[in-house]
Amino acid sequence: MNNEMNNNMSNNVNNEMNKEMNSAKNVIQLFDQNSSTFTYILFDESSREAAIIDPVDQHIERDLAALDGQKLKLKWVIETHAHADHLTSAGALAQRTGARTAVPAQCGIGGADTMLNDGTTMALGADKIAAIHTPGHTAGSMCFIWRDALFTGDTLLIGGCGRTDFQSGNAGAMYDAITQKLFSLPDATRVLPAHDYKGRLESTIGEEKRSNPRLAGKSRDEFIQIMNELNLPPPKLIDIALPANQRLGASADGLPECNVQPAADYAGNLPIALAHDWWQRGAAVIVDVRTQAERDWVGMVPGTVSVPWKKYPGMAVNPDFDATLKAQIANNKPVLFLCRSGVRSIDAARRAQSLGYTAYNILEGFEGDPDAARHRSTHNGWRHAGYAWVQD
Repeated sequence: MNNEMNNNMSNNVNNEMNKEMNSAKNVIQLFDQNSSTFTYILFDESSREAAIIDPVDQHIERDLAALDGQKLKLKWVIETHAHADHLTSAGALAQRTGARTAVPAQCGIGGADTMLNDGTTMALGADKIAAIHTPGHTAGSMCFIWRDALFTGDTLLIGGCGRTDFQSGNAGAMYDAITQKLFSLPDATRVLPAHDYKGRLESTIGEEKRSNPRLAGKSRDEFIQIMNELNLPPPKLIDIALPANQRLGASADGLPECNVQPAADYAGNLPIALAHDWWQRGAAVIVDVRTQAERDWVGMVPGTVSVPWKKYPGMAVNPDFDATLKAQIANNKPVLFLCRSGVRSIDAARRAQSLGYTAYNILEGFEGDPDAARHRSTHNGWRHAGYAWVQD
């Protein structure tokens, strides 16, 4: 690609454009800003059959629109592994389109139509998508080869590779899989990873063999040492994403978890039921941004943390919000913001996201929206849903 094209594509990523960014050779590449995840739609031009790889829950409508815009029939929904950094929409996409789900056999993902082993193929029009078992990031991780494109998941990244320190990861196994399987492919093979954090879109096998700093010229022992010394924090969504993704994006009661509504400046908007589910599992923290007077007068959720967004008198923005949040909330899991009706909590979520938290707004809030008589807690909100609350 020339520099102008590279710059334009990088700007698309950095500007959080939820649209087609690269459709060369019948591969549509889409991006999720929150998790820096690429989703791929590949299609056969004659039959209009399509497959989607690693779809993200918040973008199900975007992905369906991309399929519809190209007049494609979704045949396969494919996962490279059980993700720990985002929720998949695989199950919901299959329900809405009639597509078949296909997942690696060794990833502990239940409910899929097809379990994939090394060498398994999936027909797509006149061609086939072939699975390559590449353990390392997880024991069951897979890459997929289709025509001249290699979809590398979290195994081989552009100038890097996936981490190997959790989920049955193994640095030695990753080195073997990349050097013995992936690097044996033709140098011109396109490398399309599941993530990139620097605005890059794709590479080639030849380029990664020559210049990948973790792999080029490195022995197996050197690679293992590099990976063992990364000391990365766990993904913030792991306690939510992993169990859901092992059910194709379904919650514990079997309902799809892909109803997180997208947001531009924070992680997303959560329905009350989903927020309650995450909180009850211990996978997230709820921060109540109402004033203490509101909590005392109207009621509160026991076990939540109080960090007011505004303060009496005058309801000006609380100048101590940042410091109080940082003092009370560790940045190791998602933070769900609750207010009266889901308005102030948007501003709080935006601010928290800018401070480095993974921040969500809880829709409807504690009291919910007013009814025709201007009364609250009559048709939505936390209290109306019947979840635990107390009043001093």
